Amino acid sequence: MRKGKGKPNGKKPSAEEKKLYLEAEYTKVRVVDFELKELVVLPREIDLNEWLASNTTTFFNLINLQYSTISEFCTGDTCPAMTACSTTYYWYDEKGKKTKCTAPQYVDFVMSSVQKLVTDEDIFPTKYGKEFPNTFDSLVKKICRYLFHVLAHIYWSHYKETVAMDLHGHLNTLYTHFVVFIREFNLMDPKETSIMEDLTEALCTPLPPQPQNHVTER
Repeated sequence: MRKGKGKPNGKKPSAEEKKLYLEAEYTKVRVVDFELKELVVLPREIDLNEWLASNTTTFFNLINLQYSTISEFCTGDTCPAMTACSTTYYWYDEKGKKTKCTAPQYVDFVMSSVQKLVTDEDIFPTKYGKEFPNTFDSLVKKICRYLFHVLAHIYWSHYKETVAMDLHGHLNTLYTHFVVFIREFNLMDPKETSIMEDLTEALCTPLPPQPQNHVTER
């Protein structure tokens, strides 16, 4: 899942390459109006690994669902490589073999790999008293990198379709929630998320207060 810089292909920049997702009329659309940081802070009575496991599994399910809304538009023809901005992501199998694949193939590898991890009782234990493995922290970081790649691709290549389905508010909220989570627990190197830094800055900036209509009781 390492990345490489994409090469210019001579094609005319698409609407996505002009970063439609940064336009103010879209970044202001969210499905919640409260501070997302409150949702990710570790509760006092909860074990850190339990909290990471619960949130990671939830983000996996939500991002998988978000991708499914545009999966019919993400094909080998429309997305011959797993790209986001000027970056191309390559898949590395368990033996370290590098594979350049289409975006839908890459996402399928991601979801299959993460599904296998989060349902493995030895890695994500659900039974009381079962210990988390020593490698748990590194595995969570690996999963977060995978999921970030999927979100970045949705924004870069399929934001127009997301807006057409009026699901950009959900995507913006999911992305912001996920970024706040990985920042809170230092789960990704800032260099890895820098390709979407402009979006992160736009979405993590609090919205101005909306005017309210006050009804005077008589």
